[in-house]
Amino acid sequence: MTNKNAATHINIGINDQERKKISEGLSHLLADTYTLYLKTHNFHWNVTGPQFNTLHLMFETQYTELAVAVDEIAERIRALGFPAPGSYREFIKLSSIPEAEGMPTAEEMIRQLVEGQEAVVRTARKIFPVTEAAHDEPTADLLTQRMQTHEKTAWMLRSMLE
Repeated sequence: MTNKNAATHINIGINDQERKKISEGLSHLLADTYTLYLKTHNFHWNVTGPQFNTLHLMFETQYTELAVAVDEIAERIRALGFPAPGSYREFIKLSSIPEAEGMPTAEEMIRQLVEGQEAVVRTARKIFPVTEAAHDEPTADLLTQRMQTHEKTAWMLRSMLE
């Protein structure tokens, strides 16, 4: 007789507690990424001023990349055996990025997006210790890729403020 749960038991060389801690960290990363996605998409729709075309296109490129990232992060959480958060209520609790208040100027939008990009990097960096301790290279790779993307995007946005 075979154990029905044998197929659902996760045996990837990372114990349950480590997988849970990594998934919790990734849930914060997912919430930050989704919040930044939403803020960027909002700014894409509502930006005005002399840099409209440049910013409208730049924000579209950024929110499109973030939409792909949200999926990758959520799928990693699922691969580790845990449900991915997926509601505004959960994201608000987990995210370190504040929602935009009112309708900021184009320059303030850029400033807020720099702060959001940097916040995602900080959140990703916090997950590394448990990821490294668990020898979870796939998550470490995902985190490295996310950090590179967000650091580069923050630099590009920051350059527009100089």
